[in-house]
Amino acid sequence: MNDNTSKADSTLKIRPVEAADVPVLKSLIDQMAEYERLPSTITDHDLLADGFGVQPLFRALIAESDGAASGYALFYPCYSSFLGKAIFLEDLFVVPGVGGQSVGQALLSRVAAIAVREGFFGLVFNVLRWNEKALTFFLNAGAERLEEWAVLTLRGDALRAASDQEASA
Repeated sequence: MNDNTSKADSTLKIRPVEAADVPVLKSLIDQMAEYERLPSTITDHDLLADGFGVQPLFRALIAESDGAASGYALFYPCYSSFLGKAIFLEDLFVVPGVGGQSVGQALLSRVAAIAVREGFFGLVFNVLRWNEKALTFFLNAGAERLEEWAVLTLRGDALRAASDQEASA
């Protein structure tokens, strides 16, 4: 911090993402996708419609450090037939080089506080196996690794094929 930087500017702020933040959120999502070596096809329009429409499909928090976006968390409710309602933490991302552990911890703590306050049994999330930094972060926070579960997805041609089976039934 230099002499021209106020103490208030150097504080970490976590706040809900608003519709006006969609371009910043999209930029953060693109940065996370690049880091995880995954394609990002989401658009600003998608995020605006899906997060700020009549029935929002997700909620998000943005972390700001020194007045700039330093990370985000994107989450939504999910349901376990055995345990009840949970929050699925889709993304927790910290911009590289901005004090990762404290920003990540602040975002995780805020999502956890929302879960507790709103009566969810817990947080559910996936971590790429090669992302040792994220695995260590979440395990150190008390997360348990569910080795007996496999994460699967049905999408693209396979999704359409499954859908076609319904149409012919």
